[in-house]
Amino acid sequence: MSAPSAVANVDQLVIAISSRALFNLDESHQVYEQHGLEAYQQYQIAHENEPLQPGDAFVLVNKLLALNELLGEARVEVILLSRNSADTGLRIFNSISHYGLKITRAAFSGGESPYRYIAPFNCHLFLSTDGSDVRHALEQGVAAATILPSKVSANPAGRLKFAFDGDAVLFSDEAERIYKSSGLAAFTASEQKAANQPLSGGPFKPFLAALQRLQMAFPPGQAPLRTCLVTARSAPAHERVVKTLRAWNIRIDESLFLGGKEKGAFLQAYDADVFFDDQQAHCDSARHHVATGHVPSGVANNPPAEKQGEK
Repeated sequence: MSAPSAVANVDQLVIAISSRALFNLDESHQVYEQHGLEAYQQYQIAHENEPLQPGDAFVLVNKLLALNELLGEARVEVILLSRNSADTGLRIFNSISHYGLKITRAAFSGGESPYRYIAPFNCHLFLSTDGSDVRHALEQGVAAATILPSKVSANPAGRLKFAFDGDAVLFSDEAERIYKSSGLAAFTASEQKAANQPLSGGPFKPFLAALQRLQMAFPPGQAPLRTCLVTARSAPAHERVVKTLRAWNIRIDESLFLGGKEKGAFLQAYDADVFFDDQQAHCDSARHHVATGHVPSGVANNPPAEKQGEK
């Protein structure tokens, strides 16, 4: 078997994922919590030929990799990043083989945080169950989210559907800061005044652009993946969002301006494979309907610092 090419493909979408987001490692993690590292290592080695059950991001990864089959070329790569050692991580790679996932690159960091390998792998997105690793990835300028536990069974068939919140996810949190500090009326007035001024990009802007390049690899109207903006904004604050995406030359397939309504039912109607939001409360609600990733960025995730700045 020949080694994968080391030449980077600028049009390739690269996703980094932690082992606990890809597979359900709750049982072995409980061994670690109750009995320590040595017992965990022995447990994983003893069970290394027993496939792990799929985790909350498994269906998403499977659908992403399936795009390569449709295109006939490797336009999507998934990288495994794990705090395991290569020794204890053998069970993870055996599970990858069991499910037929074409994942060949990995970093096993032996108990250290693996986030430092995200940039060398040229990743567009990092998904993990470890919030601190996700924050480090965001600090490196990489789109990242903490995959939350969910009992919802994702649809393994059909098109791959991404859903995104707007402010502090696709866009910067500049408008959300006004809302937090001055209220809805001030936010609306500010957005109307700045309707023709594009918002700055948020942490997921480069990932959205990479998704669009992947969509364009398919014939017009035949891309098996869709994108959706799901935002609490409503008219007239919608205009700046529309004009921002136009200025970026990025197209969103669907846009839901909900005016503060709960997002869960709409995400379920859209049949999202994953939804990304910066607000923990929105994520806690959404995860009962679809797989959800919390994006710990923006003013909603640093209230102490914000309060200090107002003094």
